[in-house]
Amino acid sequence: LVYLNLSHNYIGDAGAERLAGVLGQCRELVHLNLNGNFMNFGPSGAESFVGVLAQVAALAHLDLSGNWIGPRGTKCLAGVLRQSTALAHLDLSYNDIGAGGADSLAGVLGQCRELAHLDLGHNQIGPAWAESLAGGLAQCPVLDQLYLGYNDIGTVGKGRLRASWYGRASALWLEDEEDVEEEEEKE
Repeated sequence: LVYLNLSHNYIGDAGAERLAGVLGQCRELVHLNLNGNFMNFGPSGAESFVGVLAQVAALAHLDLSGNWIGPRGTKCLAGVLRQSTALAHLDLSYNDIGAGGADSLAGVLGQCRELAHLDLGHNQIGPAWAESLAGGLAQCPVLDQLYLGYNDIGTVGKGRLRASWYGRASALWLEDEEDVEEEEEKE
């Protein structure tokens, strides 16, 4: 098994625990999509689930968007990310990770040497973490797509991120609804 898509299944904590029992045997799994399982994929299920991710050494694409794992689930995930050496694409949008979960991620992103795409949109991160991330972007050598839209990171945070991103190859998305409205008014 190299590709598994279980998006929009409302698997819940019990389902996540059962999935964790099987994932450890899927050592060749490259792509895992658990998008859109919403609040039913809570922190206790996340703890069981992320515990086996380190065993899936080939995992390059992980989509956990729309699961609302929160700061606690994000902290659990951050604990195994440094062991996920093949991970190139990580989508954690719509997870309500907040500043606490973002702090957990900030400490390990520099160790994700293959991470090229990171989506943290719609997570209530705030400006302090955005500035912290700006300081650590140099530690992410292949990161070329970073999405932080709709996080209320503020003007200063956006400025620091843009300055640290200068010269990168691809996309830095910092916009939120107010920015889009301002741009539309200018046109």
